[in-house]
Amino acid sequence: MAWKNPWYDSSKTHHTPEGFRNPEPDLRRPGDLQRWRRERKAQGLPLPPREGYAAFTAQWWQPADLSGSDDRVWWLGHAALLLRVNQRYILIDPALSSRASPLPFAGPQRKTPSPLNIRDLPRLDLVLVSHNHYDHLDRPTVRQIVRHFPEATFIVPLGLASWFTRQGVAQVEQLDWWQSLRFDDLCIDAVPARHWSMRTPRDRNRSLWCGWVVRSPTLRFWFSGDSGFSENLREVVTRLGPFNLAALPIGAWAPKWFMASQHMDPDQAVELWREAGRPLTVPIHWGVFELADESLDAPPAELEHALQRAGQDNQRFSAWRIGESRGLDNIDQE
Repeated sequence: MAWKNPWYDSSKTHHTPEGFRNPEPDLRRPGDLQRWRRERKAQGLPLPPREGYAAFTAQWWQPADLSGSDDRVWWLGHAALLLRVNQRYILIDPALSSRASPLPFAGPQRKTPSPLNIRDLPRLDLVLVSHNHYDHLDRPTVRQIVRHFPEATFIVPLGLASWFTRQGVAQVEQLDWWQSLRFDDLCIDAVPARHWSMRTPRDRNRSLWCGWVVRSPTLRFWFSGDSGFSENLREVVTRLGPFNLAALPIGAWAPKWFMASQHMDPDQAVELWREAGRPLTVPIHWGVFELADESLDAPPAELEHALQRAGQDNQRFSAWRIGESRGLDNIDQE
């Protein structure tokens, strides 16, 4: 019997009876994946960083320092972030293992270390997961969280709750786009993204993908998640902005003819940043895994060029070191 979407809502354009979809048209065509794989193999892509992997790590990595009690955000590499807001600790897309893969011996391997271990956290209240791809949803990391912080609440897109329950997660909530949950003075909103989901060959788009907005009396933070550029993303700004903090992707865009439907490039990230009100922004989705054709050190350089092309300075949108943090107490005045 064919699988039917138990969350199907005919009033929502991103729902179908068979699963979920993007409202935007898919630019990819049958055979494009095979073509991309052939081309990158023939060209030997991706190339290593210009000065080598060791020099790249020395330049762009540091251990995460969790001391203090102020409101703060840490970039943990790739799309993983840690927020401390009013003494609550929130992890987002914590893929901290050595590979982004279902197998411990194959698949994309980390080129830079994780800047922290789950056991280093003083506490953990919420975990937000944007979608089920292995570089965002990492089973070993989830199992570590269950072991060390069994009271943590996971918030995930539609269709993913049962996966977490099978991993031993006791508290999990799943949201559709534009739904929200409140935890005292903290509000978590699930917002649209342009992407897709698949964890096995048989579950393509059976769970949703999303971005997140975290709101408190002093913070409006937009984590776009994995997303291609879309005019529809402006609705996030219209409904929930302006923002004083954001995390926007700048990596895994090459080649654009293949990646544009799922990953934005630095020029598009800069355009979205301007639409969002030029908040303090963490450039994410780079520096750890080689998932596309550009080298690990290309995204920060391309971001600089994109800002120059847009006539913008980089004071509030520049590359961070993996493990780096910024305080949030005065981000509106920076």
